[in-house]
Amino acid sequence: MSASPGASNPEYVTTRVRSRRSVLFSDEDYRKLIRMGPAEIARFMEESEYESEINALGARHSGVDLIEYALNRNLAKHFNDLLDWADGRLYDLIARYLRKFDAWNVKTVLRGIYSGADREDVETDLIRAGELDEHLLDRLLDAGSIEEVADLLDRTMFATPLREALEEYEESGVLVPLENAVDRVFYEQLLSDLPGGEANETYREFLEAEIDFRNARNALRLARSGADVDPSEYYIEGGQLFGADQLSAIAGNVDELVAVIRESTYGDDLDSALDEFEEADSLISFERALDVALLEYSDRLGFIHPLSVAPVVSYILAKEREVDNIRAIARGREAGLSEEEIEEELVIL
Repeated sequence: MSASPGASNPEYVTTRVRSRRSVLFSDEDYRKLIRMGPAEIARFMEESEYESEINALGARHSGVDLIEYALNRNLAKHFNDLLDWADGRLYDLIARYLRKFDAWNVKTVLRGIYSGADREDVETDLIRAGELDEHLLDRLLDAGSIEEVADLLDRTMFATPLREALEEYEESGVLVPLENAVDRVFYEQLLSDLPGGEANETYREFLEAEIDFRNARNALRLARSGADVDPSEYYIEGGQLFGADQLSAIAGNVDELVAVIRESTYGDDLDSALDEFEEADSLISFERALDVALLEYSDRLGFIHPLSVAPVVSYILAKEREVDNIRAIARGREAGLSEEEIEEELVIL
Protein backbone atom coordinates (compact mmCIF):
# COMPACT_ATOMS: atom_id res chain seq x y z
CA MET A 1 0.00 0.00 0.00
CA SER A 2 1.38 3.39 -0.96
CA ALA A 3 -0.44 6.67 -0.54
CA SER A 4 -2.46 7.83 -3.50
CA PRO A 5 -1.31 11.18 -4.90
CA GLY A 6 -3.27 14.34 -4.25
CA ALA A 7 -5.07 15.86 -1.30
CA SER A 8 -7.04 13.95 1.34
CA ASN A 9 -10.79 13.58 0.73
CA PRO A 10 -12.35 13.13 4.19
CA GLU A 11 -15.84 14.42 3.25
CA TYR A 12 -16.29 11.74 0.58
CA VAL A 13 -14.84 8.91 2.69
CA THR A 14 -16.83 9.88 5.79
CA THR A 15 -20.08 9.90 3.79
CA ARG A 16 -19.36 6.40 2.44
CA VAL A 17 -18.37 5.14 5.89
CA ARG A 18 -21.58 6.52 7.42
CA SER A 19 -23.56 4.55 4.85
CA ARG A 20 -21.67 1.34 5.66
CA ARG A 21 -22.17 1.83 9.40
CA SER A 22 -25.93 2.06 8.90
CA VAL A 23 -26.15 -1.61 7.83
CA LEU A 24 -24.06 -3.11 10.65
CA PHE A 25 -25.86 -5.68 12.80
CA SER A 26 -27.61 -4.29 15.87
CA ASP A 27 -27.42 -5.67 19.41
CA GLU A 28 -30.96 -6.98 18.82
CA ASP A 29 -29.67 -8.92 15.78
CA TYR A 30 -27.03 -10.60 17.97
CA ARG A 31 -29.70 -11.63 20.47
CA LYS A 32 -31.67 -13.23 17.62
CA LEU A 33 -28.57 -15.04 16.33
CA ILE A 34 -27.81 -16.49 19.77
CA ARG A 35 -31.01 -18.54 19.48
CA MET A 36 -30.08 -19.98 16.05
CA GLY A 37 -27.95 -22.90 14.91
CA PRO A 38 -25.12 -22.42 12.37
CA ALA A 39 -27.34 -23.19 9.32
CA GLU A 40 -29.94 -20.63 10.47
CA ILE A 41 -27.19 -18.07 11.13
CA ALA A 42 -25.91 -18.57 7.56
CA ARG A 43 -29.45 -18.03 6.23
CA PHE A 44 -29.82 -14.88 8.33
CA MET A 45 -26.52 -13.61 6.90
CA GLU A 46 -27.68 -14.43 3.37
CA GLU A 47 -30.56 -11.99 3.85
CA SER A 48 -28.15 -9.25 4.94
CA GLU A 49 -25.20 -7.55 3.30
CA TYR A 50 -23.27 -10.86 3.56
CA GLU A 51 -25.45 -12.26 0.75
CA SER A 52 -22.78 -12.31 -1.98
CA GLU A 53 -20.19 -14.03 0.25
CA ILE A 54 -22.62 -16.69 1.50
CA ASN A 55 -23.77 -17.42 -2.07
CA ALA A 56 -20.23 -17.50 -3.48
CA LEU A 57 -18.92 -19.85 -0.77
CA GLY A 58 -22.04 -21.95 -0.10
CA ALA A 59 -21.20 -24.65 -2.65
CA ARG A 60 -17.81 -25.40 -1.05
CA HIS A 61 -18.48 -24.83 2.66
CA SER A 62 -21.26 -25.29 5.20
CA GLY A 63 -21.98 -24.63 8.87
CA VAL A 64 -19.42 -22.69 10.89
CA ASP A 65 -16.79 -22.95 8.12
CA LEU A 66 -19.13 -21.17 5.69
CA ILE A 67 -19.83 -18.45 8.26
CA GLU A 68 -16.13 -17.90 9.04
CA TYR A 69 -15.01 -17.74 5.41
CA ALA A 70 -17.89 -15.39 4.57
CA LEU A 71 -17.10 -13.12 7.53
CA ASN A 72 -13.41 -12.83 6.67
CA ARG A 73 -14.04 -12.28 2.95
CA ASN A 74 -16.64 -9.60 3.69
CA LEU A 75 -14.34 -7.85 6.19
CA ALA A 76 -11.50 -7.77 3.66
CA LYS A 77 -13.84 -6.41 0.97
CA HIS A 78 -15.07 -3.56 3.17
CA PHE A 79 -11.61 -2.56 4.35
CA ASN A 80 -10.13 -2.69 0.86
CA ASP A 81 -12.99 -0.40 -0.20
CA LEU A 82 -11.76 2.16 2.36
CA LEU A 83 -8.41 2.27 0.58
CA ASP A 84 -10.09 2.54 -2.83
CA TRP A 85 -12.06 5.58 -1.62
CA ALA A 86 -9.29 7.44 0.24
CA ASP A 87 -6.61 9.72 -1.17
CA GLY A 88 -3.46 11.42 0.05
CA ARG A 89 -2.65 11.59 3.76
CA LEU A 90 -5.97 10.01 4.74
CA TYR A 91 -5.11 6.95 2.62
CA ASP A 92 -1.76 6.68 4.40
CA LEU A 93 -3.33 6.81 7.88
CA ILE A 94 -5.98 4.20 6.98
CA ALA A 95 -3.38 1.91 5.35
CA ARG A 96 -1.19 2.09 8.45
CA TYR A 97 -4.09 1.17 10.74
CA LEU A 98 -5.16 -1.72 8.49
CA ARG A 99 -1.71 -3.27 8.92
CA LYS A 100 -3.17 -4.62 12.16
CA PHE A 101 -4.47 -7.44 9.92
CA ASP A 102 -0.97 -8.10 8.60
CA ALA A 103 0.14 -8.41 12.23
CA TRP A 104 -2.85 -10.70 12.93
CA ASN A 105 -2.05 -12.90 9.93
CA VAL A 106 1.65 -13.23 10.79
CA LYS A 107 0.78 -14.21 14.39
CA THR A 108 -1.86 -16.65 13.13
CA VAL A 109 0.70 -18.37 10.89
CA LEU A 110 3.25 -18.49 13.74
CA ARG A 111 0.66 -20.05 16.07
CA GLY A 112 -0.24 -22.60 13.39
CA ILE A 113 3.39 -23.70 13.00
CA TYR A 114 3.91 -23.74 16.77
CA SER A 115 0.84 -25.90 17.41
CA GLY A 116 1.14 -28.09 14.31
CA ALA A 117 -2.31 -27.01 13.08
CA ASP A 118 -3.65 -28.06 9.67
CA ARG A 119 -3.08 -25.57 6.86
CA GLU A 120 -6.85 -25.24 6.28
CA ASP A 121 -7.52 -24.43 9.94
CA VAL A 122 -4.90 -21.67 9.86
CA GLU A 123 -6.21 -20.33 6.54
CA THR A 124 -9.74 -20.04 7.98
CA ASP A 125 -8.43 -17.57 10.55
CA LEU A 126 -6.58 -15.31 8.10
CA ILE A 127 -8.10 -11.90 7.35
CA ARG A 128 -6.91 -10.77 3.93
CA ALA A 129 -7.36 -7.07 4.58
CA GLY A 130 -3.82 -5.77 5.06
CA GLU A 131 -0.77 -5.13 2.92
CA LEU A 132 0.49 -8.71 2.54
CA ASP A 133 -0.73 -9.97 -0.84
CA GLU A 134 -2.50 -13.27 -1.60
CA HIS A 135 0.64 -14.91 -3.01
CA LEU A 136 2.72 -14.13 0.09
CA LEU A 137 -0.04 -15.26 2.46
CA ASP A 138 -0.29 -18.58 0.59
CA ARG A 139 3.48 -19.04 0.84
CA LEU A 140 3.34 -18.27 4.57
CA LEU A 141 0.65 -20.93 4.98
CA ASP A 142 3.04 -23.44 3.36
CA ALA A 143 6.01 -22.46 5.57
CA GLY A 144 7.43 -25.30 7.64
CA SER A 145 9.30 -23.31 10.27
CA ILE A 146 9.42 -19.98 12.11
CA GLU A 147 12.72 -19.18 10.33
CA GLU A 148 11.05 -19.70 6.96
CA VAL A 149 8.28 -17.28 7.94
CA ALA A 150 10.87 -14.62 8.81
CA ASP A 151 12.63 -15.20 5.47
CA LEU A 152 9.38 -14.93 3.51
CA LEU A 153 8.62 -11.63 5.27
CA ASP A 154 12.06 -10.27 4.33
CA ARG A 155 10.73 -7.15 2.57
CA THR A 156 8.20 -6.28 5.27
CA MET A 157 8.49 -4.44 8.58
CA PHE A 158 8.14 -7.75 10.46
CA ALA A 159 11.32 -9.54 9.28
CA THR A 160 13.98 -7.85 11.46
CA PRO A 161 11.96 -7.91 14.74
CA LEU A 162 11.11 -11.59 14.19
CA ARG A 163 14.73 -12.54 13.55
CA GLU A 164 15.82 -10.60 16.65
CA ALA A 165 13.23 -12.49 18.75
CA LEU A 166 14.12 -15.94 17.41
CA GLU A 167 16.85 -16.66 19.97
CA GLU A 168 14.57 -15.78 22.87
CA TYR A 169 11.83 -17.95 21.37
CA GLU A 170 14.20 -20.91 21.04
CA GLU A 171 15.39 -20.50 24.64
CA SER A 172 11.92 -20.11 26.17
CA GLY A 173 9.92 -22.43 23.90
CA VAL A 174 6.93 -20.03 24.02
CA LEU A 175 5.58 -17.73 21.31
CA VAL A 176 5.38 -14.59 23.45
CA PRO A 177 8.67 -13.03 22.20
CA LEU A 178 7.65 -13.52 18.56
CA GLU A 179 4.08 -12.28 19.00
CA ASN A 180 5.28 -9.23 20.89
CA ALA A 181 7.88 -8.47 18.23
CA VAL A 182 5.05 -8.36 15.68
CA ASP A 183 2.79 -6.18 17.87
CA ARG A 184 5.56 -3.75 18.79
CA VAL A 185 6.61 -3.00 15.23
CA PHE A 186 2.95 -2.54 14.22
CA TYR A 187 2.37 0.08 16.92
CA GLU A 188 5.73 1.77 16.25
CA GLN A 189 4.83 2.40 12.61
CA LEU A 190 1.33 3.48 13.64
CA LEU A 191 2.59 6.25 15.93
CA SER A 192 5.59 7.40 13.87
CA ASP A 193 5.47 10.66 11.88
CA LEU A 194 1.81 11.42 12.56
CA PRO A 195 0.89 14.78 11.00
CA GLY A 196 0.13 17.75 13.27
CA GLY A 197 -3.18 19.39 13.98
CA GLU A 198 -5.85 18.95 16.66
CA ALA A 199 -7.64 16.06 14.93
CA ASN A 200 -4.45 14.02 14.54
CA GLU A 201 -3.38 14.82 18.10
CA THR A 202 -6.71 13.37 19.30
CA TYR A 203 -6.14 10.36 17.03
CA ARG A 204 -2.74 9.87 18.69
CA GLU A 205 -4.50 9.86 22.09
CA PHE A 206 -6.83 7.15 20.79
CA LEU A 207 -3.86 5.03 19.63
CA GLU A 208 -2.19 5.52 23.02
CA ALA A 209 -5.42 4.33 24.69
CA GLU A 210 -5.41 1.24 22.44
CA ILE A 211 -1.83 0.48 23.55
CA ASP A 212 -2.68 1.14 27.21
CA PHE A 213 -5.62 -1.25 27.01
CA ARG A 214 -3.42 -3.89 25.37
CA ASN A 215 -0.84 -3.53 28.15
CA ALA A 216 -3.55 -3.63 30.85
CA ARG A 217 -5.07 -6.76 29.31
CA ASN A 218 -1.70 -8.50 29.07
CA ALA A 219 -0.73 -7.50 32.62
CA LEU A 220 -3.96 -8.86 34.13
CA ARG A 221 -3.72 -12.06 32.09
CA LEU A 222 -0.17 -12.52 33.33
CA ALA A 223 -1.10 -11.81 36.96
CA ARG A 224 -3.97 -14.31 36.75
CA SER A 225 -1.83 -17.01 35.09
CA GLY A 226 0.91 -17.02 37.73
CA ALA A 227 3.40 -17.68 34.91
CA ASP A 228 7.05 -16.98 35.65
CA VAL A 229 7.51 -14.47 32.81
CA ASP A 230 9.02 -11.00 32.96
CA PRO A 231 6.05 -8.65 32.35
CA SER A 232 8.26 -6.30 30.33
CA GLU A 233 8.34 -9.00 27.63
CA TYR A 234 4.66 -8.24 27.08
CA TYR A 235 5.09 -4.48 27.19
CA ILE A 236 4.29 -2.32 24.16
CA GLU A 237 5.82 1.17 24.02
CA GLY A 238 3.71 4.20 23.22
CA GLY A 239 0.98 4.23 25.86
CA GLN A 240 0.57 6.53 28.87
CA LEU A 241 -0.81 4.22 31.57
CA PHE A 242 2.25 2.13 32.48
CA GLY A 243 5.99 2.35 32.10
CA ALA A 244 7.83 -0.95 31.47
CA ASP A 245 9.54 -0.82 34.89
CA GLN A 246 6.29 0.00 36.69
CA LEU A 247 4.52 -2.85 34.93
CA SER A 248 7.26 -5.29 35.94
CA ALA A 249 7.00 -4.12 39.54
CA ILE A 250 3.24 -4.49 39.93
CA ALA A 251 2.19 -7.15 37.39
CA GLY A 252 2.08 -9.91 40.03
CA ASN A 253 -0.20 -7.84 42.26
CA VAL A 254 -3.72 -7.75 40.83
CA ASP A 255 -4.99 -5.27 43.47
CA GLU A 256 -2.23 -2.80 42.63
CA LEU A 257 -2.84 -3.18 38.88
CA VAL A 258 -6.53 -2.46 39.34
CA ALA A 259 -5.73 0.57 41.53
CA VAL A 260 -3.44 2.05 38.84
CA ILE A 261 -6.17 1.65 36.20
CA ARG A 262 -8.84 3.14 38.52
CA GLU A 263 -6.69 6.22 39.19
CA SER A 264 -5.93 6.76 35.49
CA THR A 265 -7.81 8.84 32.91
CA TYR A 266 -9.67 5.63 31.97
CA GLY A 267 -10.94 5.06 35.52
CA ASP A 268 -14.44 6.47 34.99
CA ASP A 269 -15.02 4.49 31.77
CA LEU A 270 -13.81 1.23 33.32
CA ASP A 271 -15.07 1.65 36.89
CA SER A 272 -17.99 -0.81 36.72
CA ALA A 273 -15.91 -3.33 34.76
CA LEU A 274 -13.19 -3.19 37.40
CA ASP A 275 -15.84 -3.76 40.11
CA GLU A 276 -17.07 -6.82 38.25
CA PHE A 277 -13.53 -8.05 37.72
CA GLU A 278 -12.76 -7.81 41.44
CA GLU A 279 -16.09 -9.31 42.57
CA ALA A 280 -16.49 -12.13 40.03
CA ASP A 281 -12.80 -12.59 39.20
CA SER A 282 -13.93 -12.46 35.57
CA LEU A 283 -11.11 -11.52 33.23
CA ILE A 284 -13.34 -12.04 30.19
CA SER A 285 -15.81 -9.41 31.46
CA PHE A 286 -12.99 -6.95 31.95
CA GLU A 287 -11.58 -7.61 28.47
CA ARG A 288 -15.03 -7.07 26.94
CA ALA A 289 -15.28 -3.80 28.90
CA LEU A 290 -11.94 -2.67 27.42
CA ASP A 291 -13.31 -3.40 23.93
CA VAL A 292 -16.50 -1.44 24.64
CA ALA A 293 -14.54 1.50 26.09
CA LEU A 294 -12.30 1.64 23.00
CA LEU A 295 -15.33 1.51 20.68
CA GLU A 296 -17.05 4.31 22.59
CA TYR A 297 -13.83 6.35 22.64
CA SER A 298 -13.44 6.00 18.85
CA ASP A 299 -17.12 6.95 18.34
CA ARG A 300 -16.64 10.13 20.38
CA LEU A 301 -13.53 11.08 18.41
CA GLY A 302 -15.39 10.49 15.14
CA PHE A 303 -18.15 12.80 16.34
CA ILE A 304 -15.73 15.52 17.49
CA HIS A 305 -13.54 15.34 14.35
CA PRO A 306 -15.86 14.16 11.55
CA LEU A 307 -13.47 15.20 8.76
CA SER A 308 -10.46 13.18 9.90
CA VAL A 309 -9.32 9.56 10.08
CA ALA A 310 -11.28 9.13 13.36
CA PRO A 311 -14.68 8.14 11.85
CA VAL A 312 -12.90 5.62 9.59
CA VAL A 313 -11.07 3.98 12.50
CA SER A 314 -14.32 4.00 14.49
CA TYR A 315 -16.01 2.14 11.60
CA ILE A 316 -13.11 -0.35 11.35
CA LEU A 317 -13.53 -1.20 15.05
CA ALA A 318 -17.32 -1.44 14.73
CA LYS A 319 -17.06 -3.77 11.71
CA GLU A 320 -14.49 -5.91 13.53
CA ARG A 321 -16.87 -6.09 16.49
CA GLU A 322 -19.66 -7.32 14.21
CA VAL A 323 -17.49 -10.04 12.69
CA ASP A 324 -16.10 -11.11 16.09
CA ASN A 325 -19.59 -11.29 17.58
CA ILE A 326 -21.08 -13.35 14.74
CA ARG A 327 -18.06 -15.69 14.83
CA ALA A 328 -18.36 -16.11 18.62
CA ILE A 329 -22.06 -16.92 18.32
CA ALA A 330 -21.50 -19.49 15.55
CA ARG A 331 -18.63 -21.18 17.37
CA GLY A 332 -20.55 -21.10 20.66
CA ARG A 333 -23.62 -22.71 19.12
CA GLU A 334 -21.48 -25.38 17.48
CA ALA A 335 -19.77 -26.11 20.82
CA GLY A 336 -23.12 -26.42 22.61
CA LEU A 337 -22.68 -23.39 24.87
CA SER A 338 -25.76 -21.91 26.55
CA GLU A 339 -27.21 -18.58 25.39
CA GLU A 340 -25.88 -16.96 28.58
CA GLU A 341 -22.37 -18.34 28.03
CA ILE A 342 -22.34 -17.09 24.43
CA GLU A 343 -23.62 -13.64 25.43
CA GLU A 344 -20.69 -13.31 27.84
CA GLU A 345 -18.36 -13.64 24.84
CA LEU A 346 -19.97 -10.79 22.92
CA VAL A 347 -19.04 -7.11 22.83
CA ILE A 348 -22.42 -5.36 23.18
CA LEU A 349 -22.62 -1.61 23.78
